[in-house]
Amino acid sequence: MVRIREKRPKPGLRAQHLRAVTACAALSNGRVEGGEVGSREILYRPGPNIHSGMFRFDIGTAGSACMAAFTLIPVALHADGPCTISIRGGLFQDFAPGFFHMERVLLPILRYMGADVALKMIRPGYVPQGNGELVITVQPLKDSLKQFCRTEQGSVRDLQGVALASHLREQNVAPRMADRCRMLLQSRKVVPKIEVLEDSTAVQRGAALTLWASTTTGCIIGADRAGKVGRTSESIADFVVKSLLEDLEAGGTVDRHLADQVILFAALAEGRTRYRIPVVTEHVRANLWLVETMLRLRTRIEGNMLTIDGIGHKRVG
Repeated sequence: MVRIREKRPKPGLRAQHLRAVTACAALSNGRVEGGEVGSREILYRPGPNIHSGMFRFDIGTAGSACMAAFTLIPVALHADGPCTISIRGGLFQDFAPGFFHMERVLLPILRYMGADVALKMIRPGYVPQGNGELVITVQPLKDSLKQFCRTEQGSVRDLQGVALASHLREQNVAPRMADRCRMLLQSRKVVPKIEVLEDSTAVQRGAALTLWASTTTGCIIGADRAGKVGRTSESIADFVVKSLLEDLEAGGTVDRHLADQVILFAALAEGRTRYRIPVVTEHVRANLWLVETMLRLRTRIEGNMLTIDGIGHKRVG
């Protein structure tokens, strides 16, 4: 891999990217050459088999533990037995998957595709100190993943959410986020059910909000945002509600984050995956290019309909 994150403000591998790569190597007894924080070029040599067992990885910063977990899911699905993986780092931050979106939105889609994956939060982690922890358990596939087809959004039948705050009970942060969401969504036919979580286990103050809509055709469409110094509870709720409603009004059968997250799994699946995306992002284009280049498969976007012809990958041995 060359020119890694070349155009980013901090180019090259960050701690979470490096840990994701070395964790993949650990599961397969592979090797990584040139792997350091800041590396713009690495050589990755996967091992011959993907091993089951219990693994522990520490990013060492507030880098995204969820991103590392996401990276390991397709690897662990093809292991020779169950994998239980503990990862320490950040669980809620900008520009990375949030824990609750991953748990409540992505994983149900993967289960529909045949993946047996469970996720548990041991402790929240925020920027800048991190030190959160999650545990992901992955059962090996018995066969290929199956295609994911959602071509019609349907109507919203359920609105749910989680408002989390750590060491912020006196400021009433989590209830304020939840109340603002309810106010903004009061014109909807479905009353949102938002769980308020007051946490005291994180090593620092922090907050996060996630909303998701379930539809009559089986779609799950979510939105989330982490807290940050200078962001009020109300502004976090405003952002999340706006994002959710935009994706619903765009007719998507997935949200803007799922749009690119599902691509790799669809590429590995057997059969033709089709779903509507709310917007064609650079992440979508980049992921499509990647699976087309690495797996030699066909994809196409017609309007907002994305089609992927999967390769039906199965575990060897």
